This record gives sequence, C-alpha cells and structure tokens, in this order.
Amino acid sequence: MENLLIYGGIYLLASIPFGLVLAKFFAGADIKNQGSKGIGATNVLRVVKEKNPALAKKLALATLILDFAKAAVPLLILKALAYDDALLWSVAVLAVFGHCFSIYLLFEGGKGIATGAGAMSVLLPLEVLCAFVVWLIFAKVFKISSLASLIALLVFIASSFIFHYELPINTHAPVFIVAIIIVYKHLPNIKRLVFKEECKVI
Repeated sequence: MENLLIYGGIYLLASIPFGLVLAKFFAGADIKNQGSKGIGATNVLRVVKEKNPALAKKLALATLILDFAKAAVPLLILKALAYDDALLWSVAVLAVFGHCFSIYLLFEGGKGIATGAGAMSVLLPLEVLCAFVVWLIFAKVFKISSLASLIALLVFIASSFIFHYELPINTHAPVFIVAIIIVYKHLPNIKRLVFKEECKVI
C-alpha cells in the first residue's frame, strides 16, 4: 500500500504542466494552442518571446527547473530514506510517464526531456552529464532543441552501458522504457526533422 501511494503521488506530481501554468498566469499565453503546442520550456520560450523576450527566458528557465525537480526531488527524498533501487527506478519511469501523459491534460503532455533528466540525474548522473554536454553542443550548432535532445538521448543510452553495464536492478529495461516514451513523444518532431520543417528556437 505504501508503494502504491508513492507511485500515485509521483504520477500526480509529474502530471502538473508547469510550463502551461506559468505561461498562462504570467504571460496570458495558452501554449497548448500556440507554437509547437508543447508544454515544455522550449515552447514557453518560443511563444512568450513574441511579446516579451525577457519574460520568455525567465518562464522557460522556471519551467525547465520545475520539470526537472518534479522527478529529481522526490527521488532524492526516497533515496535518502533508503528505499530500494527497484522502487526508485519505478518512480523514475512513472515521473516521465506522468509528465508525458498528464492526467490533468487528458493524458497529453510534454516531451519528457527535462523530467527524464531530473530522474536520471539522481540514478545515473554521469550519463546525464555526458548527454548534457552533447545537447549543449548540438543545440548551439543547430539551434534545434528536438534534434539536440534526441541525439543526447542516444548518448545517454550508450553511456549507460559503458559506465553502468550492470545496473543494481540487473536490467536496463527502465532506461529503454523512458527512451521509448521520449522518442514516441518526439515523433512529430522527427517527421519535421526528416522534411526539414522543424523550427529553430533561437
């Protein structure tokens, strides 16, 4: 019963669409119906900067931090309380699932990058660092967030086998589940990338 309460709590927390709430409250913008219609930091920046570039950067950063924290903070607390690795990995997957398929948005949601990074920063920090460096490079060069994110995801998966070939739970299944969710949510972006229609952020 305790585990079920934890799972339910993390799903409800991760389902909170912080980008949507912040953009609506502080900028009066409905990002679900503008830009890429995503609820993450990238679309917050894209939509709000049309009217207020300075505010757009602040809201995008706040969205990024909150989406990251809603996975990282609960996992840090559970880890400090000495919960077992199986529960921690289950919580990580549920956090990404909740963000991508939010109960508050009728099971729509974000792309899962920031929330996934928050979860994996607690469980596989070295791999996340490698992925982040790659993301920075590709984001700087191509200025396309989705492309940088997908390449960083590939680096994360590859590095997880290099640095942690044997995870404490004896399987990389949660890593692949998170990756599959993120790739699925990026399918429209992948289509636009193939046809060279994906928008640049900056």
